[in-house]
Amino acid sequence: MPHLNQGYTYSNRIGANFEGFTVLDFYTQRYPLATQSEWETRILDGLILLNDQPTTPDTSIQRDQTLTYNRPPWEEQDAPQNWTVLFEDEHMVAINKPSGLQVLPGGLFLDNTLLALVRKTYPDIAPIHRLGRGTSGIVICARTDFARSRMTNALRAGHFKKIYRTRVTGTDLLDEFEINTPIGRIPYFKIDTLFAATPNGKPSETRCRTLHRDTTTNQSLVYVHIITGRPHQIRIHLAAAGYPLVNDPLYTFGGGPRTIKPGERLPLPGDTGYHLHAHQITFPHPESDETLTLTADLPDILKTPTE
Repeated sequence: MPHLNQGYTYSNRIGANFEGFTVLDFYTQRYPLATQSEWETRILDGLILLNDQPTTPDTSIQRDQTLTYNRPPWEEQDAPQNWTVLFEDEHMVAINKPSGLQVLPGGLFLDNTLLALVRKTYPDIAPIHRLGRGTSGIVICARTDFARSRMTNALRAGHFKKIYRTRVTGTDLLDEFEINTPIGRIPYFKIDTLFAATPNGKPSETRCRTLHRDTTTNQSLVYVHIITGRPHQIRIHLAAAGYPLVNDPLYTFGGGPRTIKPGERLPLPGDTGYHLHAHQITFPHPESDETLTLTADLPDILKTPTE
């Protein structure tokens, strides 16, 4: 059931791009999901501090100052909490995350996140990478600063091989294909920008293999190996290739957001409904450099008829 959490403090160190802005303009432009009136009320109610001191909406901010928003407790939506451990030792833990559970605090979720739930058992844990809220499967977490540093460096160096399984719309896919559509930010209504397919984006690479085609449903199961790790890369790339994920509420043909009808709720990146699973990951152990390969069992909807 929904429950009231303890609230959360969000901190922002001011960069050069916001120097000279007012406190109100900073929050209105940086976090446009709330209205200008809502941010003004929060400032006047003393929920926002500048360098730990009360401030006003029209106070000018300077580079390297710190703004903090002390968000009061709010009622969180329910979320799945049935995470399981795939592997653990003194350096790391590999978690099998359910679809619908957000990894890190943000937006509507604080207590109902993988980080908060897992820290009840492993207090010092730190995820090395993220999965989308609607994505299930393997999340690798460090238990020490040493392990976190080693695995983060290995991830950045491309030493993590991540394999996914997904269900897409369409059956005319090649047996094997590669997608190289650039991914970057585009303007997007209330959240300011959205990651999507765009010619001005960063180079991105996804390798796919078609595992099963079902002409009755016009759906296919696809093995996905991501070479780069852009936000929402699989959803964007397969949509850009003409095969959007089944029931993806946001990304559609072309790799951008779908058009909404008048009065329809704006779809957001954290919305769920699609079928995407982080099935297997291979990486060097942070202490021994031994190659580890971990696998999370597939949901039934992502299995081929012979599996």
